[in-house]
Order: sequence, then C-alpha cells, then structure tokens
Amino acid sequence: MAEKIKPLADRVVVKPIEQETMSKGGIVLPDTVKEKPQQGKVMAVGEGRLTDEGKRIPMDVKVGDIVIYAKYGGTEIKIDGEELMILRESDILAKKTK
Repeated sequence: MAEKIKPLADRVVVKPIEQETMSKGGIVLPDTVKEKPQQGKVMAVGEGRLTDEGKRIPMDVKVGDIVIYAKYGGTEIKIDGEELMILRESDILAKKTK
C-alpha cells in the first residue's frame, strides 16, 4: 500500500479516483469509453524541492488532499495490487477545496 513508499523531493503518491461507470441517464459505460482518471487522493508526499542554495521548498499539498493532475503526467505503479501514480508536484494542476 501507499504506506510502503516514500516519495523523494517534490514527488507525490496519488491514488486515482475512478470516474462513474454509469451516465446521468442511467446507461452503464463500458471500459472502452472511460477516460483515464485525472483526479486522485494524495497518499504520501516528499519533503519538497531543494533550491540551488540548498533550501527546502515546502509542498503545497498534503496527505488526504484531493487533487486534479495532468492527464498524461506521472508514472503508474502497482503496490500490493493497488494502482497508484507518482507525480511531480508541478504535474498537479489544482486541489479541491471543501
């Protein structure tokens, strides 16, 4: 699971949130028309990027945040059967507010 992985520097581990499998009209959507998820829950964050002077820049996201990320950003991994993404913080476009 995500607890077994610690991202480095400005990287973030995200668990993608799958889109609904049914349309608003009640039609079940097949896998072939589903788009790649673009939002997910932050499971782990790195310590932040280092500047050229060696100063650490803190991350803007934290564990538990729901984020929207670039469609083809990051690297897909599977740990203990769980699909996860490792993204750079710069691949995250926004985070949902409450």
